[in-house]
Amino acid sequence: MKTDFYVILEVTKSASKAEIKKAYRKKAIQHHPDKNPGDKVAEEKFKEAAEAYEILSDDNKKARYDQYGHAAFENGGGHGGHGHMNMDDIFSHFGDIFGGHFGGGGGFSGFGGGQRQVRVKGSNLRIRLKLNLYEIAEGVTKKVKVRRKVQAAGVTYKTCSTCNGSGQTTQIKNTILGRMQTAATCTTCGGAGQMLDKKPSGADSQGLQVQEEMVEISIPAGVTEGVQLKVAGKGNEAPGANSLAGDLLVVIEEIEHDTLKREGSNIHYQLFISFPEAALGTSKEIETVSGKVKIKIDNGTQSGKIFRLRGKGIPSLDSYGTGDMLVHVNVWTPKELSKEQKKFFEKSLDDENFEPNPSHGDRSFFDKIRDMFS
Repeated sequence: MKTDFYVILEVTKSASKAEIKKAYRKKAIQHHPDKNPGDKVAEEKFKEAAEAYEILSDDNKKARYDQYGHAAFENGGGHGGHGHMNMDDIFSHFGDIFGGHFGGGGGFSGFGGGQRQVRVKGSNLRIRLKLNLYEIAEGVTKKVKVRRKVQAAGVTYKTCSTCNGSGQTTQIKNTILGRMQTAATCTTCGGAGQMLDKKPSGADSQGLQVQEEMVEISIPAGVTEGVQLKVAGKGNEAPGANSLAGDLLVVIEEIEHDTLKREGSNIHYQLFISFPEAALGTSKEIETVSGKVKIKIDNGTQSGKIFRLRGKGIPSLDSYGTGDMLVHVNVWTPKELSKEQKKFFEKSLDDENFEPNPSHGDRSFFDKIRDMFS
């Protein structure tokens, strides 16, 4: 079972962004591979801290984690996790947090010194994916065509002559506090540490070209409108031999069903029956997200009765169970009557059996609404 992110960073849920960043920096420095060469336990704790910081430092991800826990990001649910992040990924994302520790820039120095490897990450791509209620209920794998920038075949890069491969340029200034050294991203190579050497035909000034690719996306059951999933490494590539590809961000859009209305993990359905069916009783076949089912309507059923079909709703994204289907019974009143029908109802006006006489079991509308949400 995965450890709680707040426990990993030793912060509370009410911790500010600054406190979360400070806690992560402390943990990252404590378990940094340069400080613990060859220590696999320290390496794992280093990755866990990076994963925890990735989620808790992002307002949207933190809100989802607070609501659903680790399940919010399982099965492709929105972030790569440390299981999908190597050391280069972590330093590319969060290396600046280490400040002056470990080689001056916090870069990955290969577990024990040496010149750090510069890893530039490409930009992310964002697409919208429409899903119907059945796909949301069952979970689905979709294949989509994505146009992304990739390094052209045959492109080569060489060490940047401006920064000598470090990706940064430094400048020393005299101030009233003494000589101060500042570092900035190299403007020649954009921080990649490499510059274009050989550009194939059709490539842009960075050696990239647009390519159409079929990407497979695994959608977990129970996603909601607006949920953002991440497919790691399927965004735009960046120039340079050591670069990393960006991510593909998939925003879910829910297609509204004609008759089934979703409310969280529950499904609502309006069932209309006739006067004779309500009086005599009947059975009805209705549609659910998992197939058709038959329900029995007892004789004397009142309009407004709610049948609860347990487990016939939408699975929750946090794997805590499946919602219910609520069938709302409506007795349909005909707008036009034949002469015979009119005579029948006119005779029934004075019939005591047709007089409204609700019993204790016939709850009010407000009682039914309260029960529906309980």
